[in-house]
Amino acid sequence: MDYEIAGNTALVTASSSGLGKSSAIALASEGANVVINGRDEGRLEEAAEDIRSVAEGEVLTVRGDLTDPDDIERLVTRTVDEFGGIDHLVTNAGGPPSGSFMETDDEDWYAAFDLLVMSVVRLVREAAPYLSDNGGGTIVTITSRSVKEAIPSLVLSNAVRMGVIGLEKTLSKELAPEVRANAVLPAPHETARQQELIQAGVDRGEYESYEEGLERKGDINPLGRIGDPMELGDVVAYLSSEQSSFINGVAIPVDGGQGASNL
Repeated sequence: MDYEIAGNTALVTASSSGLGKSSAIALASEGANVVINGRDEGRLEEAAEDIRSVAEGEVLTVRGDLTDPDDIERLVTRTVDEFGGIDHLVTNAGGPPSGSFMETDDEDWYAAFDLLVMSVVRLVREAAPYLSDNGGGTIVTITSRSVKEAIPSLVLSNAVRMGVIGLEKTLSKELAPEVRANAVLPAPHETARQQELIQAGVDRGEYESYEEGLERKGDINPLGRIGDPMELGDVVAYLSSEQSSFINGVAIPVDGGQGASNL
């Protein structure tokens, strides 16, 4: 299926690894020019080489911290200077630290809000004028299944990410019809972070091997496994494409049916 985004420009944040990188790979393989972002220059360059191996378009790296408004402004400006505009914005950020309500203080709450919500606010504010050009564009926000179903010991993710969904729904109305805004809600996928967590379980003696840990992580999913990161990336590419042109303002779980929520 031709997603009809060849030659478009996609900006994907927090994309030097994990689900952001997989989204950038999926978009690049469909012919989009892709701008990737992260804080570590070395990891960015390694990711860029991986993406270029499948890319039909150009790949640009821009180092920056998503909690720094100046870095966000520079990220959008570099993208526009290089490619003349932005057609697709994919917002992604690292997760806040785990912990229960009584273990988190005001500083933790403000830091999580800045990382998860204000990064999206600032990115959209900078990118929206360009997304509205040339027939319109798309926004896809990568959040978490925690907005549908609270996850134990993740109070910051459970509470703060809800703000991103409220923002996404509002944008889907205020920026339409030129710009569509949607969200994806992933369950665990086999990213580098999940690999680290499983290996830590092996080191603690919880699993005899990485393979056992991976299998046990998947036992709670109806499909019997955790996700492949590209399965999430492919959904992001689809939501950025002309093939999803009547999908707007939705939050799609990509979780193999793991969630228990009816809605």
